[in-house]
Amino acid sequence: MSHTTAPAAFYTGERTVSTSEAALTAPAPGEVAIDVAYTGICGTDLHIFHGDMDSRVTLPAVIGHEMSGRIAEVGPDVEDWAPGDAVTVMPLRWCGTCPACSAGHSHICHRLDFVGIDSPGSLRRRWTVPTGLLVRLPQDLPLDRAALVEPTAVAVHDVRRAQVAPGERVLVVGGGPVGLLIASVAAGAGGDVLLAELDPQRRAFADTLGLHTVDAATDVPAYVEEWTGGAGADVAFEVSGAAGGVAAAVDALAVRGRLVLVAIHGQPRPVNLHRFFWRELTLIGARLYDRSDFEAAVHLVAQEKVPAAQLISTVVPLSDAAAGFAALESGGSGQMKILVDCQAS
Repeated sequence: MSHTTAPAAFYTGERTVSTSEAALTAPAPGEVAIDVAYTGICGTDLHIFHGDMDSRVTLPAVIGHEMSGRIAEVGPDVEDWAPGDAVTVMPLRWCGTCPACSAGHSHICHRLDFVGIDSPGSLRRRWTVPTGLLVRLPQDLPLDRAALVEPTAVAVHDVRRAQVAPGERVLVVGGGPVGLLIASVAAGAGGDVLLAELDPQRRAFADTLGLHTVDAATDVPAYVEEWTGGAGADVAFEVSGAAGGVAAAVDALAVRGRLVLVAIHGQPRPVNLHRFFWRELTLIGARLYDRSDFEAAVHLVAQEKVPAAQLISTVVPLSDAAAGFAALESGGSGQMKILVDCQAS
């Protein structure tokens, strides 16, 4: 296989994604080759597509980090994995020696390699990776749904960071795929969840999932005050990435409430620190996930405890991966999770 090629989608800069052949090499010791089934396109991938992360990617770049597939070939001395095994990849490599790693927080390593951004990713037909990145999937789990394990792991990590307890009132600001997954995971942890979202189509979609929603254009803190009998929300997840979302989340919190920052804010935001002082609020950062989060996410997807199947709105073939980026960019609220079928041409 060392002299063969297979299709891959390359980001080449200037809002351009094109499919061409990529060289293949046989897996080395400690590696496996995966026949990638599906790769999801997320907001981070769209930031790359827009050129916002050109300082991190090496052009031409094969990106993509939300994936599923089956092992096609194992390298020498690989014993725990076999061809045909269903897998996903936890796309993090860490140094093991920095202060974060030494403290047991390797997922936020000072020199973290986020696979699919800092190094080549999964938008390809066949992908060779170290076995240390593999997470086993149930053999009967549909691989399109399995491609949502990675964003579900984000939601699991965020809810764990928040320490959501049964009966707590939980506000989620932002009803995109990650916001919906957080709402689902928080509800599964026993939280009483309210989702605030501006877009009526997204609210309608959330309603079909059985979630309690409110128009984010209204006075969300006033709505939460009424909803909670004047107490406020115990936890608020800020997933909108908007200044208004931050303000609404802070103002909706109860005494000693927790604000969990999920969205990536590309610029500084004004925050009402007096509110933090007055109500003894806590701000919690939540970034990425660890292996236990990933394994919990596999279980949630496999047991249909999160709406993975319902979130898939569009599937495009690898040969037309550019259409997936265009759909996410221009599809608006009608698009939730876009998958690239990496075996389709």
